[in-house]
Amino acid sequence: MLFRGGGSFIKLTDKQAGAHTLVMMAKLGILIAIAVFLETVSATSLGAVYTEGGMVQGKNIRLGFRRHMDIFKGIPFADMPGRFEKPKRHPGWDGILETTEYRKRCLQVNILMTDTRGSEDCLYLNVWVPHGSSVSRDLPVMVWMYGGGFLVGGSMGANFLDNYLYDGQEIADRGNVIVVTLGYRVGTLGFLSTGDSSLPGNYGLWDQQAAIAWVYRNIRSFGGDPNNITIFGESAGGASVSFQTITPHNKGMIRRAISQSGVSLCPWAVNKNPRRFAEEVALKVNCPTDERMAACLKMTDPVLLTMAGTLSLSSSADHPVVFNLLLSAVVDGDFLPDEPQNLFHNAADIDYIAGVNDMDGHIFTAVDVPSINSPLEDTPIGDVKRLLAAYTREKGKAGADNAYQTYTSTWGSSPSRETIKKTIVDIGTDYIFLVPTQAALYLHAGNSATGRTYSYLFSEPNRMGGIAKPYPSWMGADHADDLQYVFGKPFTTPLGYWPRHRDVSGYMIAYWTNFAKTGDPNKGDLSVPATWPKFTSTGHQFLEIHSDMNKNYVHQKMRMRYVHFWTSILPSLPTLYSE
Repeated sequence: MLFRGGGSFIKLTDKQAGAHTLVMMAKLGILIAIAVFLETVSATSLGAVYTEGGMVQGKNIRLGFRRHMDIFKGIPFADMPGRFEKPKRHPGWDGILETTEYRKRCLQVNILMTDTRGSEDCLYLNVWVPHGSSVSRDLPVMVWMYGGGFLVGGSMGANFLDNYLYDGQEIADRGNVIVVTLGYRVGTLGFLSTGDSSLPGNYGLWDQQAAIAWVYRNIRSFGGDPNNITIFGESAGGASVSFQTITPHNKGMIRRAISQSGVSLCPWAVNKNPRRFAEEVALKVNCPTDERMAACLKMTDPVLLTMAGTLSLSSSADHPVVFNLLLSAVVDGDFLPDEPQNLFHNAADIDYIAGVNDMDGHIFTAVDVPSINSPLEDTPIGDVKRLLAAYTREKGKAGADNAYQTYTSTWGSSPSRETIKKTIVDIGTDYIFLVPTQAALYLHAGNSATGRTYSYLFSEPNRMGGIAKPYPSWMGADHADDLQYVFGKPFTTPLGYWPRHRDVSGYMIAYWTNFAKTGDPNKGDLSVPATWPKFTSTGHQFLEIHSDMNKNYVHQKMRMRYVHFWTSILPSLPTLYSE
């Protein structure tokens, strides 16, 4: 065997060659061992972390070369709450608390509303902290609030094969931010109110506020920057984000906020007459409805109370399902000292993103008018009239006629089957989500001091739309379709998605985490496919978010004709009926 050495060839015997190969392999093995050792000893971890309640120990995982993450699940941010009481600080614990498992969600009805799940001991949060070659310091913090109609939900979200929807790992890793998800009381125990001081309500909102305050006080120990906290949420969680920015109780703690498909102005977000529903609940659990009602409810079995607050799913175009969402926030003179539209001055220095999905109302209107999902079945024009009459019921016939004229002006003499079905979805989307979100953006921009305002429309089509699927082929983005992309599921479970889904997920994580870092979704560590302009009271610009984006996805005056109808024309008509 010939071996090159010192510029000339040396002939080696087979025995010598074998020995030389072994030496080379041994050296290579030593180099690999050293590299692995260095990677192991430099495995960056916070170890046990000091919090105000005591020490907590999470789990450290390796994500790649010099990329690790500490994950803490189930850190108490408050004590087990008293029934219909504000949360109190946790008394603390001795030793090191192992925080490696999600805790139970707050007591709530199951999906079928036939039973309950969860526990009253539920005020816990989870934290994901990414590290590079050294332990992270001063990272932006993103605090997530789940949706579920103020009725259901949990800090970890739905679980599919141990893959939890609200797992913060992808956002934290890709965006280099700390992600926090929290639990808050829902249903009767979180939102029942008599409309007076005996049962003031808003307990779930107080839980969220306690978690934000805990993060503000403790996140520095985890490598976070307490002066750069972004809260974000979807649906009831998006409305919660909006409430947390306008309450006077969070002054100075929230730097930025993102509301996805839900704001404080949504028709379902505030119950104007909570007493009526409280009396219905009281009768169901055999409590009196006089001055003894609150005391009796406080002593009632929590499971019975929770079941008494189930949502009625019986609905029609005459009585839309959104009217059944009766457990929500109330103007209590404390958390919400006034109607939400009068409190936006409290958010003057908070940067704010708010937006909706282009067919957010589909999931609701499909319950009210089931024929919209059937490609072979006509949807009667009468259903359009009945739905609009229900949504404008306070204004009587004049409101319904004006609304019908507005929504059918582009129909022509013989609208197609698809046109009628899509119009019903548009009506639901506008009334339940889009118009209130636009109104909130105007109020935020109008009250802004240093806070920046951004508007978006998410339009990536629903993955179940098309031939022989449960959804029609014309489906856009339904309610909650954005969640899988924000939480990076196309990366976590790549076999379940196409490349375009990874594109849109990457875009959303980039915009969201850039915004958390800088207050500008275009500026940060991640590049974006289109420059997202600010929303102003004069420019009304918004970004359409989709898998195939470019600069042409910047638009202005989102559905302006319909926003003008709901916010200007309809309110100017005389009110014939009110709660």
